[in-house]
Amino acid sequence: MYFYEMEYASFLRQHIEEIVRLTDDEFEMISGYFVPRKVSRKEYLIKGGQIVTSEFLVVEGLLKAFMFDDSGKEHIIQFAMENWWVSDYPAFSKQESGEICVQALETCIVLELPLEHKKKMCEEVPKMYQFHAQKAFSGYVALQKRVLSMLKNSAKEKYELLLSQYPQLFQRVSKTMIAHYLGLSRETLSRLVKEIKA
Repeated sequence: MYFYEMEYASFLRQHIEEIVRLTDDEFEMISGYFVPRKVSRKEYLIKGGQIVTSEFLVVEGLLKAFMFDDSGKEHIIQFAMENWWVSDYPAFSKQESGEICVQALETCIVLELPLEHKKKMCEEVPKMYQFHAQKAFSGYVALQKRVLSMLKNSAKEKYELLLSQYPQLFQRVSKTMIAHYLGLSRETLSRLVKEIKA
């Protein structure tokens, strides 16, 4: 069965064509490089310390990318919802072991793209270089904005910015996870929520 006959084909094509247009032949060529996977809630796509060989495009569901510091405290680096890509990118780029875990917070459908598949796909359809370059650039911009926010914004400003950007996230994850993402204690976040609602 060809990938374009599967239910995720239209999602993938629409996702790619937000950046580059594909002919039917081009889409048929590249689609075979993506591997659909169903991921159960709490299942890991990546565990810290493992060799990272793939990145993942989220079709349905929500995942988190996180790490633990030396004291065992969890730090959430990214939430990945529909249309987002996620991996441990430093480890993925070098095909080596990494520090970041990627875990499903809901039952998820993802499209897995191993690095070797990605390279062959881009060689076959060169315009996919443009697609991945734009995605990488957008990811870098988002990361830099997040770092700047963490450095210069107050706890309240961080919370309000996240709420304005991703209001749906607050319906899907616990306040504890929001606190871990913002670098706040659960108590500080609870106090902020009360202040904002007052």
